[in-house]
Amino acid sequence: MSEKSRFTVTQDWVEKQLGAPEFRVIDGSWYLPAQGRNGALEYSEGHIPGAIFFDQDAIADHSSGLPHTIPSPEDFADAVGKLGISDTDTIVIYDGPGFVTAPRVWWLFRTMGAEKVYVMEGGLDGWKKAGRPLETDLLEPAPARFTPRFAAERVTFIEGMRGIVAEGKVQIADARSPGRFSGTDPEPRAGLRGGHMPGARNVPVATLSENGVLKDLQSLRTLFAEAGIDLSRPVVTTCGSGVTAAAITFALHSLGHEANTLFDGSWSEWGSLPDTPVEKAAG
Repeated sequence: MSEKSRFTVTQDWVEKQLGAPEFRVIDGSWYLPAQGRNGALEYSEGHIPGAIFFDQDAIADHSSGLPHTIPSPEDFADAVGKLGISDTDTIVIYDGPGFVTAPRVWWLFRTMGAEKVYVMEGGLDGWKKAGRPLETDLLEPAPARFTPRFAAERVTFIEGMRGIVAEGKVQIADARSPGRFSGTDPEPRAGLRGGHMPGARNVPVATLSENGVLKDLQSLRTLFAEAGIDLSRPVVTTCGSGVTAAAITFALHSLGHEANTLFDGSWSEWGSLPDTPVEKAAG
C-alpha cells in the first residue's frame, strides 16, 4: 500500500468528526482573478457543515504592500480567536480543488504554534461530487483563545532571500507554472518581471497532487529528484505570492524534510524590485 502524508485526512474521516468538541474545519480557498472563482462567494453558497472561512487576504500584514503576507503572531492569534479557533484544537483545512491553497493555511497555523493541523483530501469540489452534506449558514462562532508560538525559522524574508540567492547553498523550489518560471508566460500581477531566481528549480504545484489528493510519498520523492531537489539539503520554497509555495513546504514536511523555509514575499516581491537578479532560461 502506498505511504501517504501524515498531514492529510480523508473526507470519510472528516465527515465522521463533524460536530465533535475541539474539532474545527476551515475553508482556505483562495483564487487569482483569472481563475474565475471566488472563495468567499462559494463558501456562502455551500460549505462543509461547521466550517469557517479563512480569508487569506484579510488575515495578513497589510503594511507590507504585498498580497497576503504573514501577519504578526498577535494579529494572527486575534483573528483566528475571533473565528473560534484555539491552538489546541484539531484543525482540518480544505480548499476548492483539494491541494492548492489549503496548504498555505496549514503552514500559517503550524508556523504560529498549532500542532494538530491537517489538509482534507479532495477539497470541496470532491466533497460536493460525493454528495456529502453542505450548509449555507454563515456561522458566528464563540470566541476562543489562540496562544501563538511563532516559529520564525520557518519564514524567509527579502534580505534573507537575497543572501540565499547570492550564496547558492540553499536550494530554491518554485511552485509557479513552467511558463511563468521560464518567463515565457506573463505574471498575473502587473509590474512584475518574468523569470525566476538564479539557481531555482521548478516544482509546479499542479504536479504535487492528482484529483485534489497529494501524491504518495514515493511519488513525491521521485518528483523532487526529477526537479533537481536534493532532500538531504536545505530548501526554501517560493511561488507567485507565498500561497502555493506552501504546497511544496507541505510535501517536504510530509517526507520528513524539516530544513526548509518559505519565502513569504515570493515573486510578488522579488520580481517587483529593480535590483534582484532574474533568470529566464529554464532552471
